[in-house]
Amino acid sequence: MPCTRASQVYQLQRLSRRLVGAGLLAGLLVLLAGPGSLGAAQPDWLARARQLYNGHQYEQAIAAAQRVSADPATAEVARLVIGRSHLELFRATANVSDLVAGREALAAVKADTLAPRDRVDLLVGFAEVLYLDNRFAPAAELFASALDSPLVAPEWRDTILDWWASALDRVVQSGDAGREAIYRDVVDRMDEELGRNPASTTAAYWLAAASRGAGDIDRAWNAAVAGWVRASLAPRGGNALRSDLDHLVQTAIIPERARAMGGDRDQISAALKEEWEAVKKEWK
Repeated sequence: MPCTRASQVYQLQRLSRRLVGAGLLAGLLVLLAGPGSLGAAQPDWLARARQLYNGHQYEQAIAAAQRVSADPATAEVARLVIGRSHLELFRATANVSDLVAGREALAAVKADTLAPRDRVDLLVGFAEVLYLDNRFAPAAELFASALDSPLVAPEWRDTILDWWASALDRVVQSGDAGREAIYRDVVDRMDEELGRNPASTTAAYWLAAASRGAGDIDRAWNAAVAGWVRASLAPRGGNALRSDLDHLVQTAIIPERARAMGGDRDQISAALKEEWEAVKKEWK
């Protein structure tokens, strides 16, 4: 089950599309606006920097945060905003200088001075730097640590989960580790997440995708059908989930299941496509 360059590109597009579709700024960054940082007493320029950041105005957010980066009371959170803003600029433009600036700003943050919620956000920032720097295995380790933190708001957990699974998927694509073992880990995590939150669109997608990656094509098919139905539970993001599942089923699960079943592959593929279209029609 080779991973082609086209599939790698699709996964990157899928991740970005799902994050935007769920209303999450570049995936994780709205954590910066959450409670538990500096509270109502935070200076106006820092509050402004957060607002600009969450409004996708990253250059302006950097400028606003720099105004309070010399004040000991606000310097560390300002660096956090600056670092995350540079990472988003890099994601938009692929300008390496932004990746370097983002890494340097985050590395300079004195973590022990941050509120606990901000420390989790810093950890996620470190993970994103590693991911964007193509260091996928270490990135997955840090995303996993963030997932295990009780300070992550439930509404952002799905996003971190998607980054974690995407990082491990890229590890497999790079050929650096055993495919089946990694995808089994993803399957186990997604089973756990669906037990915790049956409406998780990330877990629904990756349960099917990782089952396919681990070679369990029947589980992949069943998880895809179940995921299509689960999309009805999602308060938002259900359409993106169904689009991603449809792509996965049409391009990977059906061809591989038809091959595994033996017999006339074209006939079996046609029957599977008909069955899949019936599921889609019944569960619009």
